[in-house]
Amino acid sequence: MIRILYYPHTGPLRTDLSPDEIKRALQDRRGLLWVDFTDEPPETCEPILRETFSFHPLAVDDALEERHTPKLDDWDDYLYIVLRAIVFDKDADEQVNTPELDVFLGKNYMVTHHDLPIAALNRVWTICQEDGPYGKKGVSYLLYKLTDELAADYIPVVEEIDDIIDLIEDQLFDNPTSAALEDIFTLKRTLLHLRRIILPQSEVLNKLARDQHKIIKDKDRVFFRDVYDHFVRLHGLTESMRELVGGAMNTYLSVVNNRMNDVMKTLTVFTALFMPLSFVVGFFGMNFFQAATPFDVWTGQSVFALTMISIIILPVGMYLWIRRRGWT
Repeated sequence: MIRILYYPHTGPLRTDLSPDEIKRALQDRRGLLWVDFTDEPPETCEPILRETFSFHPLAVDDALEERHTPKLDDWDDYLYIVLRAIVFDKDADEQVNTPELDVFLGKNYMVTHHDLPIAALNRVWTICQEDGPYGKKGVSYLLYKLTDELAADYIPVVEEIDDIIDLIEDQLFDNPTSAALEDIFTLKRTLLHLRRIILPQSEVLNKLARDQHKIIKDKDRVFFRDVYDHFVRLHGLTESMRELVGGAMNTYLSVVNNRMNDVMKTLTVFTALFMPLSFVVGFFGMNFFQAATPFDVWTGQSVFALTMISIIILPVGMYLWIRRRGWT
């Protein structure tokens, strides 16, 4: 799908431009043109990007590949920017998905390309349709609103991950199962993925805020600095959560080891209780009592009764002694 918003220098907003009218709109230096490609095949996008907008083939190839980390390339007459949106699904194997958003920013136009729907971009698009003056503040301000909405989508995702970590920590003390361990590893992968996106994306915003790009108006740099601060804070939060997940892993191992120690302690106590019983029944189970006359005294009913009393009293006495020493 190809969407177009065109704010001419004079006249109302237009959304129905033909390819020839797009070329004429580019000549309107005081207007603003936004063309959005959503899930369009390369054979449709490439001619427009190369011929209508005259973008460099390398930049066009990068935009169509969809396999880049956030970056910024200054091609003098325009900027090529790779950004990443975010989609969170806690029930999926890959909880975080970060669809790529490619942006070409010129003096009076912005071209966006993405394969998946991006909620932040759709919100800005809707606002531009409803608020005419909003779309006439310039392309650098329009890019700021887009990046600000992208940052806004990251914040609830990071908060949701933080809540999941809290739940896992509580579960580790109550019932440290293998499912909890699997959740920990999933969170580690998620946070590592976020780190690989947030850190370079914050660098992109830092360049927009501090470097001298003739496409970015000086009065709009302060806005990008604000978005940059958001991503710096997000990076700090993700690093803190990575430490929490590492601590949760250590907690899981400690709790499992402690439970194993308790099990071994219980088994040791049972072993200790049955050791004297094994000796008694083993001793009286020897066949030499019937073979030798002097030992006949050990085979009477009184000895049998004494043996049974010993079998009962010994484990009870040993258990009480073990309890008194605090070993259980």
